[in-house]
Amino acid sequence: MNKLPFLASSRHLKKNLQLALLALPAFLVIFVFSYLPMGGIFIAFKNINYTDGILRSPWVGIDNIKFFFTSSDAWMVVRNTLLYNSVFIAVGTFLSVVFAILLNEVVSRRWVKAYQTVFFFPYFFSWIIVAYMAYSFIGPYGVLTMITEKLGFEAFDFYSTTWVWPILLTLINIWKGLGYVSIIFYAGILGISQEYFEAAEIDGASKLQIIRNITIPLIMPLITIMTLLSIGKIFYSDFGLFFFVPREVGQLFPVTQVIDTYVFRMLKVSGDIGMSSAVGLFQSIMGFIVVLASNYVVKKIDDDNKLF
Repeated sequence: MNKLPFLASSRHLKKNLQLALLALPAFLVIFVFSYLPMGGIFIAFKNINYTDGILRSPWVGIDNIKFFFTSSDAWMVVRNTLLYNSVFIAVGTFLSVVFAILLNEVVSRRWVKAYQTVFFFPYFFSWIIVAYMAYSFIGPYGVLTMITEKLGFEAFDFYSTTWVWPILLTLINIWKGLGYVSIIFYAGILGISQEYFEAAEIDGASKLQIIRNITIPLIMPLITIMTLLSIGKIFYSDFGLFFFVPREVGQLFPVTQVIDTYVFRMLKVSGDIGMSSAVGLFQSIMGFIVVLASNYVVKKIDDDNKLF
């Protein structure tokens, strides 16, 4: 009897061998880059000594994590990370859904690909290119600065004004990722049976009523899944956005420094691999806990929209 599940799984694998081979490259990538590195978790609990090597370095328990949280900037970078990601998730998801609905309702099928290409194109830019584009626009010799001076106004110094950067970073992040996420929601809208829309039009429903009562409810499971996946990385930040775009301007650190950039800069200064590994482990554990908690809340509200 114990062999039956194994035999059933073997037959299922042989029956779907071609699909399994298609998934093999993705499986190998995840295994090599996500699972194999988990073997180095023990580094987070060691004081790495390059003379003794990683394995012979002394164990320090949770001292590395304590060192991070007892530093003067720890709570600042944690606060920045959580607030930025919360805004990115809320505003980015909302605008992506709105844009996907506009593509479906307003833009004709003839021009959809053109709009998709225009909005999706920034996603392929590296953050270094985006940083130079931003600097060429708002820098001391940027386009906006020159236009302001020619109009007779005093130029605004973006790279020494802290309050403007939360707005700028949010706008840049949304501009870069809006096209990518909106295409996912647009694909979900295209998967809705047209019979629902035709029946609603026959009953005299307006566009807004169709969107509110058909489109949004039917793509709500997709919205929930995308949101939960984003929440799982709420303790992580897009390193390129927060490191390259604000540049190495120390005056902006109180509003642009996040966990990832802080650990990187500390690693450059101190070379403490154990501390950086401990912070990475902390991010992973907290992200896992947040996903479980969020999924539990969603399950209580609507069991059909849960992630697992």
